[in-house]
Amino acid sequence: MSYEKARTPEDITRLFVERSNAGDAAGVAALYEENAVMAYPPGSTTVGREAIQALWEKVLSHRPHFEPETPLPTLISGDIALTSTPPKDGSGARAQVVRRQPDGSWQRLLDQPEFNPPTR
Repeated sequence: MSYEKARTPEDITRLFVERSNAGDAAGVAALYEENAVMAYPPGSTTVGREAIQALWEKVLSHRPHFEPETPLPTLISGDIALTSTPPKDGSGARAQVVRRQPDGSWQRLLDQPEFNPPTR
């Protein structure tokens, strides 16, 4: 299947929400590079697009609903960018390192879906 490509780093978040809400784990996985690393489930990592797709198949089987979030300003250096969004509840943050692909599109290389800093 052919998927819309992220033409800007910020497109990835929009495409993630659309595909997740449609229950499309393969479409979500297509947003990641072949050897991407995702810091999920909590306390561990999922490595590689195939494993990321399998993880999203499990997550999306519960039919979660994702709301679009306004991204924080993207930081770009050449073909690498840092994107992030603040959760609506104000706790922690989500951050992704994305890389420009040879065709000019962007894919996630590193994904920190949720980070809740320790409270003191």
